[in-house]
Amino acid sequence: MIKTGDGGWNPYIAGALTGLLLILAVWVSDKYVGASTTFVRVAGIIESGFLPEHVADIEYFNKEKLIIDWQTLFVAGILIGAFMSAATSKSFKLQGVLETAYRRGPLSLLPEGSSPSSARVLPTADQAVTG
Repeated sequence: MIKTGDGGWNPYIAGALTGLLLILAVWVSDKYVGASTTFVRVAGIIESGFLPEHVADIEYFNKEKLIIDWQTLFVAGILIGAFMSAATSKSFKLQGVLETAYRRGPLSLLPEGSSPSSARVLPTADQAVTG
C-alpha cells in the first residue's frame, strides 16, 4: 500500500525509497548529499547584490565560493518535487506559517530552543522530513 487514506504516500515506503535513492546518489556521484551549504551560498549571493564589499570581507565566503552548483540544484529539485507531490496527491494548500503556529500554541512562535518545552512544540528539520 503506497498511498494513505488521505491520498499521501505511506511515510515508511517513502522513507525507504528516499534512503535507497540517497545511497544510489552517493554511489553514482561519489559525493555526499547535503543542503546546509546551499542555504548559506544563496544567502551570500543575495547579499552580494546589496553589499558586495561586506560579502568579500567574510572569510567563509572566500573559502566557500558563491556558486550555483549541484547542491543548489538538488535543493531546488526538492522544492519542485515537494510541490509536484503535493499537487498530484491533491494535498497542496497555501497556508501561512503563523497560521500553523497559532494552532500549535503560543510557545511555537518562540525561536527554537528558547523555552524548555520547545523541543516538543517545534519540530527539527529531520522530524519535519520524516513526518
